[in-house]
Amino acid sequence: MSGALLAAALLVCQGAGSEGEAPQKRLLRVKRLYVDRFGGGEGSAQIRDMVIASLQRARLFVITENPERADAVLRGSAEDLVFTDVFQSGESVGARSNASGGRGSNTRNRIYGALGAGVNENESVRIQERKHEASASVRIVARDGDVLWSTTQESQGAKFRSASADVADRITRQLLADLERLRTKAPPGGAGQSGTGP
Repeated sequence: MSGALLAAALLVCQGAGSEGEAPQKRLLRVKRLYVDRFGGGEGSAQIRDMVIASLQRARLFVITENPERADAVLRGSAEDLVFTDVFQSGESVGARSNASGGRGSNTRNRIYGALGAGVNENESVRIQERKHEASASVRIVARDGDVLWSTTQESQGAKFRSASADVADRITRQLLADLERLRTKAPPGGAGQSGTGP
């Protein structure tokens, strides 16, 4: 009976320790990550796959397809839009002047004169540009439901990457930078020294 009470007391103490710990520090202990389906439009599934590939390349976590084995879950929503941006402008300048005169009633005394002028200029510009824009808002959630980390990234594409691939890489770069910042703040010999890689 005393052994069971001791085990229960240990569990309560361990739970209290993780409850009081900052979510950012708990992120350092995540080893195995499950990437949940993203909400959003049709392109969200493709962005999810790109995020998985980017995280896998960075070797930050073991990526698992089994949520039961994961220490935490990456959830979020993503959008991949292709649209046409139209710019249209027009300018028009016009001027006209006319004068006429006449005198006399018979053929010998008749004087007539006429003047006329006209200027017209018209210029219009229409530019159509096809654009590709992607965005994602993601978070890493612990098994108890606490949010350990989050970011929102947007892109209109990079030089050698599509907008979706660039958003996925931006998410991974932001996570790498935030983990590195946490590791440098962690005390020597603490959880931050073990790293988060597989």
